[in-house]
Amino acid sequence: MSAQFEVLLEISDGLAVLAVHGEVDMHSSPKVREAQGKALQGGTRGVVVDLSGVGYMDSSGIATLIEGLQRAKREGRNFRLVGLTPSVRDVFDLARLADVFEIFTTRDEALKAT
Repeated sequence: MSAQFEVLLEISDGLAVLAVHGEVDMHSSPKVREAQGKALQGGTRGVVVDLSGVGYMDSSGIATLIEGLQRAKREGRNFRLVGLTPSVRDVFDLARLADVFEIFTTRDEALKAT
């Protein structure tokens, strides 16, 4: 796992924002899963996962995001992705998941969406 990997959690406009930096793979995806869990434990109306700092994501990272999406939907909350880099967007497109998630270009767009 890269020493550069981190997940930062902040609350903005009633949404939990997870800013992910580094490669999301089988070694780092448990940290993303843990952060998603914390974000969904709070009284927020949903989660925004900012992936603008992610240059690589494997299937375990995708699975982790799907778990977060499923939990949020079960709880009636939003789960949005923002800032997909071209390589990460390609993974979503290949897996045909680009239409499954709410994907935004910028964090502001994700926060302002209703």
